[in-house]
Amino acid sequence: MSKQHKALPFFGIGRILPYLHGVRRKILFMVLFGLLGSTTDIILPLFQRYALNHFIGLGRFDTLGIFVCLYLAVILAAASSNYISCALATTIEMLVHRELRQRGFEHLQTLSFSYYNQNSVGYIHSRLMSDTSRIGTLVSWTFIEGIWHMTYLLGAVIVMLVLNAKLASMILAILPLLVLLFAVFQKKLVHVNREVREVNSRITSNFNEGITGAKTIKALAIEERMQQRFTEDTQAIHRKSVHSARLRGLFAGTMNFASSIALAIVLWKGGYIAAEEMGTFSVFMSYAQGMMEPLRWLVNVISDLITTQVNIERFTNLMAVRSDVVDTPEVIAKYGDSLNPKKENWEPIRGDIAFQNVTFIYPDGEEKVLEDFHLTIPFGTHLAIVGETGAGKSTLVNLVCRFFEPTEGTVLIDGRDARERSQLWLHSSIGYVLQTPHLFSGTVRENLLMGNPDASDDEIWEAIRAVSAEDVIAHLEKGLDTDVGEGGDLLSTGEKQLLSFARAVLADPRILILDEATASVDTITEQRIQSAMDRITAGRTSLMIAHRLSTVRNADMILVVKNGKIVEQGTHSELLKQKGYYFELYTRQYTEEVTATILS
Repeated sequence: MSKQHKALPFFGIGRILPYLHGVRRKILFMVLFGLLGSTTDIILPLFQRYALNHFIGLGRFDTLGIFVCLYLAVILAAASSNYISCALATTIEMLVHRELRQRGFEHLQTLSFSYYNQNSVGYIHSRLMSDTSRIGTLVSWTFIEGIWHMTYLLGAVIVMLVLNAKLASMILAILPLLVLLFAVFQKKLVHVNREVREVNSRITSNFNEGITGAKTIKALAIEERMQQRFTEDTQAIHRKSVHSARLRGLFAGTMNFASSIALAIVLWKGGYIAAEEMGTFSVFMSYAQGMMEPLRWLVNVISDLITTQVNIERFTNLMAVRSDVVDTPEVIAKYGDSLNPKKENWEPIRGDIAFQNVTFIYPDGEEKVLEDFHLTIPFGTHLAIVGETGAGKSTLVNLVCRFFEPTEGTVLIDGRDARERSQLWLHSSIGYVLQTPHLFSGTVRENLLMGNPDASDDEIWEAIRAVSAEDVIAHLEKGLDTDVGEGGDLLSTGEKQLLSFARAVLADPRILILDEATASVDTITEQRIQSAMDRITAGRTSLMIAHRLSTVRNADMILVVKNGKIVEQGTHSELLKQKGYYFELYTRQYTEEVTATILS
């Protein structure tokens, strides 16, 4: 962060200045028209003073025409400036919302898997929607109201000092008290509001889990437990919100009491002024009463600013998070980044993979998962990685895909360190089929085109036939134009998985990752996928993570993982001959499958 931003820490506002470049001109005009509007409010009581002293006190009406014209001009200027500043505030609020959310969303696309493993959807959603909303309101409406009120206060003080310095000084004597009250309450309110926002994030997360996990909740019959957890969080936010409201109320009551003293002083000393000059007394009464609203606003806005300070902290802390995997400036300069690729500089990928002296420790771990590991996977190899659930089978795949970086050593793609090229360059040539398939809201066609936006209908159907998914499309009411629902929930798991395969094949990747892709589908769908496996993996390097060993017998090489370590490697027949850990897993699964078949 620059020195300029460090010099503006008030309520954390300096931390969001880098996100306001696009609206600086509009903010400037909003401020100018806001100053004009508040200036007219300062001037209006002076018209009242002139009228009382000149028209009533002296009984002279020689300037009445000019007075009326000037008075109407000031009123028109006030109405016009207030309208324009309000319109600009609305525009700025919307633009800041868009900028913060777009920048936040883009930033989330750059973060590594570890961030999403450690933070819930509700936690992230709250920062991108709720926090940015409060910040947008601060930059627009809170700011312009601050211009109006603070300019009015300053202008009123100056005019009162000019008219009667002694009485004005008595009124201004309450300002040190206001500053002291602010200093006492700010720290407490920041702490309480930070706690409120954190609990609110948990509640948002509970909402998300209650909706997305509705089927699981009903299947496990844990509605009461989920309700209890939600109730505990709402009770917590109730307690903290009440505490915050009491502090705010105490703060507001004390500040309002102090500001009311100003009006009492005017009434107390006003008789002496009224005896000498009725117009000046009228001005002081107008200003003393007019200052009440800015002071009340000041009380409320300080509380809001303290709350918004927490919102700013949360959003900027999110934006300060850096991915565990980043491209160097040199790589970005040549190949671009995830959002601004320079595809004209991308070399074609063949699909040769090699691990050289690779040691790896997960970011949140201490134990070495790989140590001085060597492996060469030539183009066209069908590699299988097997082991029991939780054995650590995904480690190699995560390194190949650059979801994580080696702690030591190098992962080579086509003979070059993968870090010498951009992540998007690599990811654009990888097809990844997950164990739990995910489709995006929209039609079947739109989901398949995610793999290749420029694909023709013939290419789409070729990919569908490659994974034996023709029957799936044939049974859909509108074929390729059938809506799949949110997350693909209008389709069965097997149908979603076949379409996920077709989407990956349509992208024609040089490297294909199958992450237990048949583990969550029915037997018929698995048989379809297995029968299409030779077509799917032909002409590309494929890495298959598998729990069922019957699916990897035709692999060119099998890596056996146990407790996060690769303990054996070889072909299916070679590993069976060794009669080691793979042999033990295979015979156990074979026995279970045969027994299940007999019993069925």
